[in-house]
Amino acid sequence: MTTSAGRYLNRYLSWLQFNHRVLAEARRLRHPLLERVKFLAIFSSNLDEFFMVKVADLRDEVDAGLREQSLDGLSAAEQIAKIKPIVAELAAEQHRCWAEELRPALREAGVFVCDYAELDDKQRGEMTRVFHEQIFPVLTPLAFDPGRPFPHISNLSLSLALIVHDPRHGERFARIKVPGVLPRLITVPTTNGRTLLVWLEQIIAAHVATLFPGMQVAATYPFKVTRHGDVDLREEEAVDLLETVERGLRERQFGQVVRLTIDESMPQRLIDILVENLEISADDVYQVQGPLGLGGLIQLYGLNRPNLKDPPFVPALPAALATDRFAAIQRQDILLHHPFESFAPLVELIRAAADDPNVLAIKQTLYRVGGDSPIVAALMHARERGKQVTVLLELKARFDEENNIEWARQLEQAGVHVVYGLIGLKTHCKVALIVRKEGDALRRYVHLSTGNYNASTARLYTDIGLLTADADIGADASELFNALTGYAEQRAYRQFAVAPAGLRDRLQSLIARETETARATGTGRLIFKTNALTDRPIIDALYEASAAGVQIDLIVRGMCALRPELAGLSATIRVRSIVGRFLEHSRIYYFEHGGQPEVYLSSADLMRRNLDRRVETMFPVTQPDLVARLRDEVLAAYLRDTANAHLLQPDGTYTRPDDDPVAFDSQMWLLARAAGSEPSHPRIRHE
Repeated sequence: MTTSAGRYLNRYLSWLQFNHRVLAEARRLRHPLLERVKFLAIFSSNLDEFFMVKVADLRDEVDAGLREQSLDGLSAAEQIAKIKPIVAELAAEQHRCWAEELRPALREAGVFVCDYAELDDKQRGEMTRVFHEQIFPVLTPLAFDPGRPFPHISNLSLSLALIVHDPRHGERFARIKVPGVLPRLITVPTTNGRTLLVWLEQIIAAHVATLFPGMQVAATYPFKVTRHGDVDLREEEAVDLLETVERGLRERQFGQVVRLTIDESMPQRLIDILVENLEISADDVYQVQGPLGLGGLIQLYGLNRPNLKDPPFVPALPAALATDRFAAIQRQDILLHHPFESFAPLVELIRAAADDPNVLAIKQTLYRVGGDSPIVAALMHARERGKQVTVLLELKARFDEENNIEWARQLEQAGVHVVYGLIGLKTHCKVALIVRKEGDALRRYVHLSTGNYNASTARLYTDIGLLTADADIGADASELFNALTGYAEQRAYRQFAVAPAGLRDRLQSLIARETETARATGTGRLIFKTNALTDRPIIDALYEASAAGVQIDLIVRGMCALRPELAGLSATIRVRSIVGRFLEHSRIYYFEHGGQPEVYLSSADLMRRNLDRRVETMFPVTQPDLVARLRDEVLAAYLRDTANAHLLQPDGTYTRPDDDPVAFDSQMWLLARAAGSEPSHPRIRHE
């Protein structure tokens, strides 16, 4: 099979399959009710980002007249045409899930999300009071006529389109923005202990005549606009990258409209007004039945109903780090597997370094750090204690730019030396370096990770970090920071493989080595865990390895453009996606190497952007007990999973495992294992 359509799956359609798996979790009764609601909200937010980034990129290609084809041989226009019916069906399924499953189940649990029409007279009177006191003051009606141009509609804003009858001029169009500063669901006071909420836009619609005295509001219809979400930076022309990113953020709200979502009841004449003035086509319009923007349901997760959520857990604290952290890391390398093991030891290590008189310098990369970052606070404390502190804070982290700009300013005000990133590349690697004077020598302590230095997401995402005092890794970390903060063009490292200069070549050479081993001995084994696999050279290398007889298991959470289990192409390749309580985020690359296994951790997914357009690291885990732990516990658990796993079929669809009468949940097993209540190993099955 040699054609592109036969060898590869489309990455955009594969992403939609991933989001469908997220939606499927909202329908699974194994999850507590508010966890299911959370999955539904995440599905909606994911879809927004899909249009803001991926569909927007396709639109750019169409507008630029580019003829570049996808891996499966489709033009940008052909991909957009395939996306629309899939998205329409997914949106319909989402609304059915809400209306027919989750909303009734919430009512049974005493949580009533009501339409305004369902309220009784007393409740409506209370909402009238709320409207006048809390909502009316922040509303701005915007007319559209020859003297008042069509109003700007910002990205992801929910609006009401109104038909207004003017006694002098006849029918008019007006728009009201549903304020994002107010809760999407407004609480209605009750006396029976039930939780009663009503949609904000419906309260506004019920009282909208107040905004148009002397006129008649004939009808209101909700709609939502999604715009191009990428910040367009001309980095090569930038004098100050921070100012350039700030300017790009302001321009984001004026990006091209890529989706208009409307209620299916909206009349065609209003649709025509919106289509014409938003400068879109009818193909960009998506009709739904029910509330728009169901991502707002995430508000329900904040309810104090622990019986409707997953039981809380306390991440384990590795015993080795309980006392002298530096001595512990000198004795042995230490793995931290989040969220099963706590992120706190890393924060405490930076704090300890800040207070340690022997620590001379701390250097760290930051990509997404969150809103209230203990890591940033520890770095600023270190500077206050007189340490030399250097931070590379990537301003171009998509959708975190504004947050990172604020952190950059605070760090600079504390005296930290801040580097904003490299021109033309995103710095996505996760590296922290502590330089400590010990006797007459300097020792370097390094933390490397697959995930961000974000204490909040460390409780939600699975990631793996390595703490080490290995001299070669320490030297590599120093040279990497010299390349990031200075003009060094480092290409060769002792232990690291660093993108864009060498990570791709290193990965491909390791795959090729396994391929040659299989040709020579008849045995070979690869296990890759990653968030996405869309890079053509890597896929082709895996196909070649399969042809040589290498047994390949791929654990790919999201997009996967490789077709598994096809005779003559990928017969020995199996692909699974794990979607469960925690977001799978760790990247692990395992090579059997003729009985001398090698395991690498990385910040990089197997995508062209990661391998060619970002600064990423891949680093080895060399300590035998840690190699065994990653193989026999972590990877083995994911390969045994039947509770959260979805198996990729050759046609690009996914199925659930059906050969295990007792579901095995890898994430819950790893949680129990970290707590010390699960002694046995799942073990990898060799076939």
